Amino acid sequence: MPQSAAPQPAAPKETILEPDLPIIDPHHHLWDRPAARGPDLPPPRHGFENVLRLAPRYLFDELLADMKSGHNVRATVFLQCGAMYNVDAPPHLRPVGETEFVNGVAAMSASGIYGDVRACAAIVGHVDLTQDPGLVTEALEAHIRVGGGRFRGIRHSASYDADPDVLGPLAGGSPGLYRTPKFREGFARLAPLGLSFDAWMLEPQLDDLVDLARAFPDTPIVLDHVGTPLGIASYAGRRDERYPIWHENIRALAQSPNVFVKLGGLAMVFPGFESFMSAPPASSSQLAAEWRPYVEACIEAFGADRCMFESNFPVDLGSCTYDVLWNAFKVIAKNYSPDEKTALFSGSAARFYRLAI
Repeated sequence: MPQSAAPQPAAPKETILEPDLPIIDPHHHLWDRPAARGPDLPPPRHGFENVLRLAPRYLFDELLADMKSGHNVRATVFLQCGAMYNVDAPPHLRPVGETEFVNGVAAMSASGIYGDVRACAAIVGHVDLTQDPGLVTEALEAHIRVGGGRFRGIRHSASYDADPDVLGPLAGGSPGLYRTPKFREGFARLAPLGLSFDAWMLEPQLDDLVDLARAFPDTPIVLDHVGTPLGIASYAGRRDERYPIWHENIRALAQSPNVFVKLGGLAMVFPGFESFMSAPPASSSQLAAEWRPYVEACIEAFGADRCMFESNFPVDLGSCTYDVLWNAFKVIAKNYSPDEKTALFSGSAARFYRLAI
């Protein structure tokens, strides 16, 4: 697949499908990455680096422009991405700076001067659950305190593969994180505080989340990015071969009623679809064809009321613009009932993240 982050030819502008359908985008980031800007950067070594160069800055202005690009996006949920940590705080409290920053963005949106959309209406931050449980609780309570009533839970990624070329700059984790006693000791602190958990991991790791969900049936969990199928590095050409394994784990995970799933993230580099960094960019119809087997299998397993479409922006900019991404989801959902569409595009996200929008 192409590894250059040079500007790609623009795709023809698409007509917005079902423009009145309300959307809650339950997964996006905000960041400013000055190190990813400039003409003298070395060639990217991994597809994720392409995305950082396409969107080194994605703050309220960029998010608002996407929210108003044609679809009826009513609200969003911010997901942790290591942005704006407080370097002056003790290590266990540094991620609280991200929640404090995002709550400021949410307050800007809630002022109404940018329209009736509500950006960052819910916030998911980060706490290292493997540290001393007392520090875990202190950090969680600090997030709640600065979150302005918007803090909903945390994400602690377990993404790992023995092949470091799979994750590239995101590599560095350890195997089996969600099964370790230390992690679970910290995880047990979430439910008493009424907090949820976002899980990001790779497809070969899904059975770890199946086990975690069964061990903590009272903690709301949402699987990000349909479990991140793989089709690059040592998995190149093996995505279809591994699909039945992914599908079996998805069905097993769906047996835990506390688990939801986000339908998205398939525009990232990791699945290895032809649409990633393609020139010209893929149409919504092509994207829908690539993503449909994963999306429909999740809806069949979990039901629409535990599934939510997500943008994962700006990460998914590597394959498409925000308006084309939501068109692709609408192509996939074309034949679902009105009630199912409501759940998929807004209802499930509102219920999981406790949004009255």
